[in-house]
Amino acid sequence: MARIQVSHLTFAYEGSPDLIFDDASFQLDTDWKLGFVGRNGRGKTTLLRILSGELPDHGAVSASVPFDYFPFPVADPGKTPLEIAQDMDADGQIWRFMKEIAQLDVADDALCRPFCTLSGGEQAKVLLAMLFAREHHFLLIDEPTNHLDLSGRQTMSRYLNGKKGFILVSHDRAFLDGCVDHILSINRATIDVQKGNFSSWEENKRRQDAFEMDENQRLKKDIASLQSAARQARAWADKVESTKIGIHPGGREKSMDARAFIGEKSRRMQQRRKNLEGRMSKEIEEKEKLLKDLEKSDDLKLFPLTNPSGRLAELRDVAMGYGGRILWEHLNLEIRQGDILALTGPNGCGKSSVLKLLTGEALPLSGTVHLASGLILSIVPQQAELQGVLRDYVQKNRIDETLFKTILRKLDFKREQFDKDMRSYSAGQKKKVLLARSLCQQAHLYLWDEPLNYIDVLSRMQLERLITQFHPTMVLVEHDQAFIEHVSTRILSLKQGNFGKM
Repeated sequence: MARIQVSHLTFAYEGSPDLIFDDASFQLDTDWKLGFVGRNGRGKTTLLRILSGELPDHGAVSASVPFDYFPFPVADPGKTPLEIAQDMDADGQIWRFMKEIAQLDVADDALCRPFCTLSGGEQAKVLLAMLFAREHHFLLIDEPTNHLDLSGRQTMSRYLNGKKGFILVSHDRAFLDGCVDHILSINRATIDVQKGNFSSWEENKRRQDAFEMDENQRLKKDIASLQSAARQARAWADKVESTKIGIHPGGREKSMDARAFIGEKSRRMQQRRKNLEGRMSKEIEEKEKLLKDLEKSDDLKLFPLTNPSGRLAELRDVAMGYGGRILWEHLNLEIRQGDILALTGPNGCGKSSVLKLLTGEALPLSGTVHLASGLILSIVPQQAELQGVLRDYVQKNRIDETLFKTILRKLDFKREQFDKDMRSYSAGQKKKVLLARSLCQQAHLYLWDEPLNYIDVLSRMQLERLITQFHPTMVLVEHDQAFIEHVSTRILSLKQGNFGKM
């Protein structure tokens, strides 16, 4: 069985004082199906780039297989997928690509259209099929689900479950559970490999964190006892030391024998004091070492507003479309106080259009849209151009800087990120900025458009707890099945066609 060995990997980007990896070592088998998890900014993509040879590894990586990276740039996106596959196929075995793409539910006509005209989900499937068509390569797959709807994710998960020999970066729990047999995790201070899927890793992590917390409490009690004993020993030692030279209470000078006895007693007391302080230092060091991988996931808070009207929004017999194309018609929808409505459906079915109608940004082809008087909205868009430092962003959006940065810290933002230009942020960090802004805003209705894209799994769980605890009125577009099932009170599956009342 071939192996990939990473030994004593230390890496930092040029010009940055922050180490991404510090003496990391681990070993992988090349027939494993590895899910790769960790907080945003921990170095998942960086590690894939090191393995692929894009970044220097200084001899830390040893592998007997070539690596392929997903997604890879297409030199001529004006070509069709078939033409691109033929250009990559040095052995003339195009049938391998056709075999792979057939398993990914890509329409036949998509293979004959220019690559640049395909949807993001179609492009992802095509690129993945091209890589798996190459034999004896180990794939480094970086977040393939960002442009896939729920159905597309299920298809790709089944497809990957039939493969082996890959590392898959994903934050979708259901997706990972369906296709991996090992988990590679970047923790706070270590890199760990475990057998099993995400759910088994999560349970093991929960137990380990609980054990570390119990040990932490035990060590705190032990350290308190040691501190008390050390204080008492210090007081005794100082008292004895003060009597080494002096006069007896009766006024007579102490004899040499008495001084020697007291000196020896003082020496022993000082030694006891040093021993206790040494044990205390060792216990503190043990505590810090024990808790190095304990993931803190502080709860977030939100204080939504209550609108006097119980009905915040209503769509009556609405039809919507663009460029002569009808997305849907006869849509009837009511949003009441406390609703958490999840919009699902295939890409291009008009989920984001519903959100635009609720903001007043778009107008229906027919029907009416009614919004409650004085309705205050908070919006998380799919993406936004972010540049400059956070302080300028705070002032521009008129939000509380202390609260904003507190939320980001709870979402595992490092303090040194606060003064960096947001253009240098990872995609996940940028999305957290948009989410933190929304969480700073008190609103009647929260409209979140694919809020979890690029967001790490632990932050997704924090957001789940937030929504279930504070229960804001919300309409969200999301493809993470586990998240939708945990937070939503209603689910509307959009497809082209007619709709009844909901």
